Amino acid sequence: TIDRAVEAMEQVGVKPIIMPIRGGTDGARLSFMGLPCPNICTGGENFPSRLEFISVESMEKISDIIVKMIENAVTDGKAEVSL
Repeated sequence: TIDRAVEAMEQVGVKPIIMPIRGGTDGARLSFMGLPCPNICTGGENFPSRLEFISVESMEKISDIIVKMIENAVTDGKAEVSL
């Protein structure tokens, strides 16, 4: 959920900026079709343009956020694993 992403971002020192986006992503299409699918973030800059980029530091921070979301899900017992 968005709440889980916000919590993880704050725990790793990222200030979340929540704003609607439209178009251009698979998540936007799925949301339009009725399946809520928030885009967490990529850490990239200048999308979409010839000047878009992402720094190594941003990729590392995004990885930290995703790992923290997983850790929190496991800790609060809301993670499901099927083999």
